[in-house]
Amino acid sequence: MKQKCVILIDGSNFYFKLKDLKLHNLLSFDFTKFASHIARFNKIASVCYYVGRIRQDRSAKTEKLFDAQQKLLGNLKKHKVSYQFGYLLKSSGAYHEKGVDVQIAVDMLVTAYENIADRIILVSSDTDLAPAIKKAREKGKIVEYIGFSHMPSVAMVANCSQSRLLTKEDILPLVKQK
Repeated sequence: MKQKCVILIDGSNFYFKLKDLKLHNLLSFDFTKFASHIARFNKIASVCYYVGRIRQDRSAKTEKLFDAQQKLLGNLKKHKVSYQFGYLLKSSGAYHEKGVDVQIAVDMLVTAYENIADRIILVSSDTDLAPAIKKAREKGKIVEYIGFSHMPSVAMVANCSQSRLLTKEDILPLVKQK
């Protein structure tokens, strides 16, 4: 049976899983084919990518990161993927993403409570989302975890209604090789 679905992608989580597979060139990633692949026969209501916003602070590193993020946002727009920003907090010289999990959780609950879709396809291995997953399931929604076979989240498999683990072979056709 064809269901209406939303696809929620935790950008940082997704990027680092692809980086482990040496397939992290998101500027040439085919998000349209990816969404179709993970939605299978379901009707896609929306696809959203969540990421920490790079703020320019006049340093060479942040300028480079900002430019790369702008190119990524351009690729997302090309594939009709919306995006939501968290923010990046600099602590001890390293950047940490903040607010993204909360935004994903809110969007899951809005989808469930406003009956936007029957299925929530979650591309994230972040177990902080467990309470939102539980509530969405209580509202009768199917929450499907999309993980990666090289680093599956046992907790996400346990909390979600369904789960699928992608392999490098699943992702390879979606990234243009240089």
